[in-house]
Amino acid sequence: MTIYLTARNPTDSVTLGFLPAAARLGRPVVLLTDQPGAHQAAYAGNPAAPRAVVGTEVHDPGAVASRVAQLAARHGRPTALLSNSDHLQAATALAAELLDLPAKPWQAAVRAKNKALMRRCLAPLDPVAHAELGPDDPPEFPVFPAVVKPREGVASEDVLLVHDGAELAEAVAEIRERRPGAALVVEEFLDGPLLTFDTLGDGTTRRHTGTWRTTLGPPPTFTEIRLDWAPAALAAVRADLDAQLDALGVGLGACHTEVVLQGDRVRIIEVNYRLIGDLMDLVTSDVLGADLFAAVLRVHSGEPLPADVGEAAGAPRHGRVDYVLAERAGTLTAAPPDGTHAGGPVTVGHRRLRQVGASAPLHGSNRDYLAAVWATGPDAAAVDAAVERFREEHEWRIT
Repeated sequence: MTIYLTARNPTDSVTLGFLPAAARLGRPVVLLTDQPGAHQAAYAGNPAAPRAVVGTEVHDPGAVASRVAQLAARHGRPTALLSNSDHLQAATALAAELLDLPAKPWQAAVRAKNKALMRRCLAPLDPVAHAELGPDDPPEFPVFPAVVKPREGVASEDVLLVHDGAELAEAVAEIRERRPGAALVVEEFLDGPLLTFDTLGDGTTRRHTGTWRTTLGPPPTFTEIRLDWAPAALAAVRADLDAQLDALGVGLGACHTEVVLQGDRVRIIEVNYRLIGDLMDLVTSDVLGADLFAAVLRVHSGEPLPADVGEAAGAPRHGRVDYVLAERAGTLTAAPPDGTHAGGPVTVGHRRLRQVGASAPLHGSNRDYLAAVWATGPDAAAVDAAVERFREEHEWRIT
């Protein structure tokens, strides 16, 4: 009854989420990765470390399936094979299917990752003007303002708002310089309040596990700087969202969807067929008062949705997450230590996302995050006061 996880680089979702959850379930973990050294270093001294970290060509579903089959005699028969990496959803789903394990629909994983295919699939329900640009295609588009992004990009990296043809040409040239040969998507800018629609499914039932109201930094980039728990914000458009996720084929597993509200109309920005990430999944679990990571492992093991993971509207707590961003290139020379602190009914947490002494350029994406500060508590007023107090009392210095 071993859980097999595929991953690229180490992430908090695995280190702080899935590995401890598997330990609570009493199920050993074998981690397959193309970066074994980084994972072995990340788990040193971790009581919930994987039973084994195994080098594998994780982008190749056949290689993953063969490796799991080979390892089963030594480390245990697989009960689940899954990933929380944007880059590995389709390959891992195919590998799980090859092994007759519960699997996400690989077609849905591809549609979610490929933004041009996503728009094509959703067009009958919500047409959005868009165009795909190959590496040699001229940067042309008839609708402005528009957004240009890598077709299979992640984490708002190289996602830019443009207002005319000249800005589009400049943005495309910049992205192509950083990503030679990459296909791009240009689409009409969908304005409106930005929210998340987070779900978990067992292949039969899909449950709404969270909605966060998202505040972005200044354009032309789209960097998230604050998220506030807003579980009822999408109640009026829930049926439309479910219909669009059904059209994409989303079924088993966690799914993180970003949307904007335009009056009584909901527009999907992108779909990430995984948990929300960037520590938001850990905070969501706390707000829900449920073991969200264990629930993901259980549905991938063929179990029904656990009853303790209820609909977001019934969550007993409120939450807020702030990201502290670098405002310029440089070296982080001061930051508070990691930790969580309970003060009465409110819990405040801080985690560095860049280590003191590390230097970096300015990216215009979540690569600029220095730290996450979050709080959970009984209501918005108490949570807001706790986050703001922590930020006022501490310094993150770039020199």
